[in-house]
Amino acid sequence: MNTPTLTTERLLLKPLEAKDAAQIQKLYPRWEIVRYMVASVPWPYPHDGAENYVNNVALPDVENGVAWFWTIRRKASPEELVGLICLYDVEDNNRGFWLTPEWQGQGYMREASIAATDYWFNTLNKPVLRAPKAAVNERSQKISASSGMRLVRTEKKSYVSGELDSELWEITRDEWNALPRS
Repeated sequence: MNTPTLTTERLLLKPLEAKDAAQIQKLYPRWEIVRYMVASVPWPYPHDGAENYVNNVALPDVENGVAWFWTIRRKASPEELVGLICLYDVEDNNRGFWLTPEWQGQGYMREASIAATDYWFNTLNKPVLRAPKAAVNERSQKISASSGMRLVRTEKKSYVSGELDSELWEITRDEWNALPRS
């Protein structure tokens, strides 16, 4: 299944393309973004890190039908990438995202997350969505909590910033579809 463009009130979620690596390379390698990413993310980020990730990890996983990746763009400036959101059909790690610090705190990631989560449940027909996160990542926690997810497990995991308490949040398709939509 091809990844479609998703739209929200203020955003375009466009399927990831190889050409997006150049913008990702300029935006992504910042401590504010990578510190709570899994430890497999190289740090310091190499000069070809985004190109390698997009072409050798993300797009092959999309081709293999186990992942869906979108660039996050504001409708007001559709040529400018401001973040990334993905869905993965792997155990206990179904959704991940990042947003540049300049655009955080304005509800964009919550908006993108709602669109991607709805796609997961109502297009892909998945029964449950689980999202791991560093326990200290309060913004990510708020997005999960505000979208009806609940904390189901804690453990230690390795992140770019070191070994941290990690949380696993989840919501079922039935719970998602029972939520009020405003």
